[in-house]
Amino acid sequence: MLATTHNDFRSLNLDDIKSYLENAGEKSFRAKQIYEWLWQKGAGSFDEMTNLSKELREKLKQDFVIHSLTLDTKQVSRDGTIKARFKTFDGHFIESVLIPATDRLTVCVSSQVGCSLTCKFCATGRMGRKRNLNFDEIFDQVVLINRESIAEYGRGITNIVFMGMGEPLLNYAEVMKAIEKITSPDGLGMSPRRITVSTAGIAKMIRKLGDDEVRFRLALSLHAANDVKRNEIMPINETNDLESLIDALQYFAEKTGNRISFEYILLDHFNDFVEDARQLVQICERIPARINLIEYNKVEGVTYHRASADRAKHFCDFLNNHGVIATIRRSRGKDIDAACGQLANK
Repeated sequence: MLATTHNDFRSLNLDDIKSYLENAGEKSFRAKQIYEWLWQKGAGSFDEMTNLSKELREKLKQDFVIHSLTLDTKQVSRDGTIKARFKTFDGHFIESVLIPATDRLTVCVSSQVGCSLTCKFCATGRMGRKRNLNFDEIFDQVVLINRESIAEYGRGITNIVFMGMGEPLLNYAEVMKAIEKITSPDGLGMSPRRITVSTAGIAKMIRKLGDDEVRFRLALSLHAANDVKRNEIMPINETNDLESLIDALQYFAEKTGNRISFEYILLDHFNDFVEDARQLVQICERIPARINLIEYNKVEGVTYHRASADRAKHFCDFLNNHGVIATIRRSRGKDIDAACGQLANK
């Protein structure tokens, strides 16, 4: 369920704004100016729209609201990662993370308040799902973190990953609408190739991405290469088993030609055996994908542990030696609970 109010200004399209202005006796060219303020400049209030008359701004304030996110608190990690907690208009909190690297600045955005999927290794899943985010709340995360990026690093973000709180494909319409605003020439004008949507694996929605011929990249949070182990740590697998996911990914790849990656958290003596790596190679023979091997980050009350550096290297080497491109991703922002699986509004 989405949070809505009848007079949320950002739910209007350009034609709606034109009609409103004409009825108010205003020139229609103002609609384009307002639209640019909203979607190119990311204005979070009518007061920011300085090329509108004071009278028009006051009228807009009387008739509408802009439900923009507000920055509640911010933490900076020793490694330069920035975690921001934002407050929604109805009092919920969500988190976004800016991850700096030599050649890129990546923002990790949330798509839901909490998450309903209860993956055993993830802190967000322990919160439950409060509600879906509206498309403009997803858009706001990008705009606000981009400002943090410019202030801290002197340049804007280069990449967006939907790997924060929530399962993006369970908020499909709003995520797609947010990406449209982020990539449109009338919006932020970002290349869809710089956006990755990560899913825990909902087969029918992966097929829908294929039908919609999306241009962004897709990542599957795999984390186990057989159904027995995946059922244990990811309950979603009981209704979306590996065979159905592989079929859906093949369909997606055929329809879009887009690159797929697998996210794989290495859990000590659980999914880090050579046999797991061998099964992973077999999956990649059916779905060409690159694999990001992720260090497990400790979550309170969870009994899993991080695979040792030796086991991780052995696992990675096995994959690469068998023709699968695999990389060990070092965790960023661990000291501020900003790393993979740790987002829980602590």
